[in-house]
Amino acid sequence: MKLGFVGLGKMGANMVERLLRDGHEVVVYNRSQPKIDEAAEKGAVASTSLEDLVGKLPERKIVWLMVPSGAPVDENIDALLPLLNQNDIIIDGGNSNWQDTEARAERIQAKGIHYIDCGTSGGVWGLTEGYCLMYGGSEEPCAHVEPILKTLAPEKGYQYCGTNGAGHFVKMVHNGIEYGMMQAYAEGFEIMEKSKFDIDLKAVSSVWQYGSVIRSWLLELAELALADDPKLASLQPYVSDSGEGRWTIQAAIDLDVPAPVITQALFARFESRQDNSFAYRMLAALRNQFGGHAVKKKGE
Repeated sequence: MKLGFVGLGKMGANMVERLLRDGHEVVVYNRSQPKIDEAAEKGAVASTSLEDLVGKLPERKIVWLMVPSGAPVDENIDALLPLLNQNDIIIDGGNSNWQDTEARAERIQAKGIHYIDCGTSGGVWGLTEGYCLMYGGSEEPCAHVEPILKTLAPEKGYQYCGTNGAGHFVKMVHNGIEYGMMQAYAEGFEIMEKSKFDIDLKAVSSVWQYGSVIRSWLLELAELALADDPKLASLQPYVSDSGEGRWTIQAAIDLDVPAPVITQALFARFESRQDNSFAYRMLAALRNQFGGHAVKKKGE
């Protein structure tokens, strides 16, 4: 198929390359010219603007957006709508909030244009391993773009989830679960690292991948990280979040679903960003006040 692709970041550029390798024609656009040039060298068709990109597409146009959530998505949609015709298709492959997706779908469909929300998982490994795709929208346009989805995903790695918003909702929950899994691994490895035993953490991360009930791709990634830096000494204990965990917790609250593991995993990330936590200083002070427990003063 021939499609337009907007956004050539870490994931977008690899997705374009995977599409090209399978024979699709891809017209690309990005805010920075070097990324466009790199994609063109691999066989993509360069464009100088969204208008130029749309003009190079066939009669039924497909434009895949791979840009940051929020304003960048709306800005690109606003620029594309006057350029597209009825029955054309916009796909949002980023991590948009599912409620924003529902509102966008209503606005876009009022113009007679189709909107597909496609949660995309796979990170920088997607080029070789494929991307897990969770998508929502009207059934006909979703079926129309299936050759694209089939190329991007590994075998059995793409799933129609329902009406608009469903794809991004499922991807949101996916990332919330990821928070909890990562936190459990992190805590378990710290317990082993602080024990009296001289445990080879890289070896453990490897052996757990064979027959263990906790084997996962995250363990493979842990093994790679520990191979490069066995004590992770080069890293700062600072963990950011990109929003999906927060949205998952808000959905749990709205649906009266208890989600203590995901919630605590998000709060642990907040904790990692505090160099000198007032809360923990207060905790130490309270223990000292009611029980005379020892405290550590600055400089000790």
